[in-house]
Amino acid sequence: MKFVIDVNLSPSWEAEFDQEGLEAIHWTRIGAANAPDSEIMLWAKTNGYIVFTHDLDFGAILAATQTNAPSVIQIRTQDVTPAALGKTVFSAVRQYQVLLKSGVLIIVDKHKLRARILPLSS
Repeated sequence: MKFVIDVNLSPSWEAEFDQEGLEAIHWTRIGAANAPDSEIMLWAKTNGYIVFTHDLDFGAILAATQTNAPSVIQIRTQDVTPAALGKTVFSAVRQYQVLLKSGVLIIVDKHKLRARILPLSS
C-alpha cells in the first residue's frame, strides 16, 4: 500500500509510515501546496495511492463523485501529530488493509474507527 499525505498533515508522518514498512509521500514533494483537493484525488487514483488527510472535503468529493477510488483515511481530531495518533492510524491500516486496497473511506478519531465502503451511497 502506498499513501499520499495531504498538506494539512505534517511531513513527519512520512517517517512514521516508513517505520511501519509502508510507503508514503507528503503531497508537497510531488505537487503544489495550494493544489485543489480534486488534483490530489486524481493523482492518488491514477497512481494507486491512498489519501491520508485531516480535510473533510475528501469525503465530500467521494460522496459527490460516487467513485470507488482512491481510498481515503480521514483524521477527525484536533491533535493530528504522529505521537498522538500514530498507533491508532496504523491499527486502522492493519485492520482495514483489504478494504483499503478495494476502496474505502476510513474515519479515525480518538475513540473510534469507522469504515464506509466505496462508492459512498446515501
